[in-house]
Amino acid sequence: MTEHYYYAACTLGLEQVLAAELTALGAGRVEARRGGCAFTGDRAIGYAACLWLRSAVRVQEELARGFVRNREDLYALVGSVDWSASITYLQTLAVDGTVKDSFANDTRFPVLVVKDAVCDQFRDRTGKRPSVDKDRPDLRIKLVLQGQEAIVYRELGGEPLHKRGYREIQHKSPLNEATAAGLLLHADWDRQSPLCDPMCGSATFLIEAAWLATDRAPGLGRSFAFERWHDADQDAWRKLYDDAEARARRGASKLPKLGGNDRHPGAIAIAQQAVAKADLTGKIELRHGDARDYVPPFVTRMVVSNPPYGDRLAADPEALNGSWDALGQFLHRECHGAIAWILCGNADLTRNLGLRASIKMPVKNGPIDCRWLRYEIDGG
Repeated sequence: MTEHYYYAACTLGLEQVLAAELTALGAGRVEARRGGCAFTGDRAIGYAACLWLRSAVRVQEELARGFVRNREDLYALVGSVDWSASITYLQTLAVDGTVKDSFANDTRFPVLVVKDAVCDQFRDRTGKRPSVDKDRPDLRIKLVLQGQEAIVYRELGGEPLHKRGYREIQHKSPLNEATAAGLLLHADWDRQSPLCDPMCGSATFLIEAAWLATDRAPGLGRSFAFERWHDADQDAWRKLYDDAEARARRGASKLPKLGGNDRHPGAIAIAQQAVAKADLTGKIELRHGDARDYVPPFVTRMVVSNPPYGDRLAADPEALNGSWDALGQFLHRECHGAIAWILCGNADLTRNLGLRASIKMPVKNGPIDCRWLRYEIDGG
């Protein structure tokens, strides 16, 4: 078995969740780093990571690593890779990069060097070169240039992995699907107890919970860039995909009771569309109303929610405090004996809940520094 070196990226704060996912998947030498995890395995492990990882946003395969001091060193390093193993000149590519403390002042110049080295290799061999497509390339190349070390990756997924395919319309303050799934995994929900979200927005938590409970791979129903590469192991990929479909069929009957509520009718309309796209019509009950009046259609055992905390909603303090007060009333009235996990980017708002958090996990929600807060709702 040829060992390949991979890197999976995730939301800051979810690195240990991702590491646990990779270990369960059978990845080798899993190493958590800031913003992701390095790991090793054969080609099938890379494909399985794209198909099954819930908390990851990207999976990249390392193709070259070396010491670079200037343009010539970088050009030679990129040229040492056989790019025809990935695509032909009839296909497309795109190059992204991150640069820190290197010979280049910003990403533009080294990214151009990478593109030139790839295209020149094709031109030298075939007389023609692939085109650039920044939106949906067949091959997305990632350059990481830090100090005098350069790493060249190819991205297996193409489109970010959090794009599951069920959310076409964005709520004005959406929670990234991979972040929502990672938070659910961290909450250690048993995947059987009734779960609700009293401020569900576009229902991201609820859909990810449904897929988690039913053993549905988040990558089912979408395509990945590696499927279009020359060196793809199509037999291994088909076996993985067929197995994932079989697991989803077997798990369909295991869906627990799930319910959501939001006071914005537009959010509920978006949620209903997303639920339908996720093949969950009739399986998640959605209601429209204020959280303080929400009565779940079952005895809830787990509450998860991403209430407004102002940064991107431009809401006034009175409205924000009112929203959190409503959430607190709901928790005290309807959730005796339950566990609540609440995402918050403004610590001042949590006093409206009238509860003390037993766990406060730092995590990013987009650009916002947040805490994933665990509350135990007692019978009082």
